[in-house]
Amino acid sequence: MKKNFEKYFSSLKSVLDSVSVKIQEKGQCPLEEAMELTANKILEMSSAGKKMMFVGNGASAAIASHMATDFWKTNGIRAVAFNDPAGLTCVSNDYGYPHVFEKPIEMFADPGDILIAISSSGQSENILKATIAARKKGVSIITLSGFNTDNPLSQLGDINFYVPSHNYGFVEIVHHAICHSLIDVINQSGPHRGSGQNAEKLESITTN
Repeated sequence: MKKNFEKYFSSLKSVLDSVSVKIQEKGQCPLEEAMELTANKILEMSSAGKKMMFVGNGASAAIASHMATDFWKTNGIRAVAFNDPAGLTCVSNDYGYPHVFEKPIEMFADPGDILIAISSSGQSENILKATIAARKKGVSIITLSGFNTDNPLSQLGDINFYVPSHNYGFVEIVHHAICHSLIDVINQSGPHRGSGQNAEKLESITTN
């Protein structure tokens, strides 16, 4: 069993080291550079009084809820995940599950908001529809996906994080790590309480 754990963590490290990021209209970008760009985008969004929105299914929904809670609780940045059971079942019943995130985004998204769209496969129809709806509303989009390199979600964001694995556990762990690193590093840069007065850019925080 010890050997199996050694193999597991070795494989996980290899996957983490192989994460790739594509910036819309710019192409591939080093992970740390993309993380800094994402953090600054979040701070600028918060400074403008806008909000973050998270969508995901299953384990990705759990990540969405966790991250939305931590962004507002830890960093004072407004954030929400559309995972309320009554809302989910209402929209699913009235419009169909493919529209379960699209409809609340159409209602609650404002230009300048940020959507974090999470899907291990990058092929979940409801996540794709949510992303398209967000684009129409003038929302910036960050995607987290895995599995196939050409998955559709990885083509739709302004910043697209891709985890090169077909192992759900590995993809989910890395997605969680990407999000939590944003929370932790932003938190190191000082308080962020919605007004944006203290939301300084993270030009050097990642090396401090």
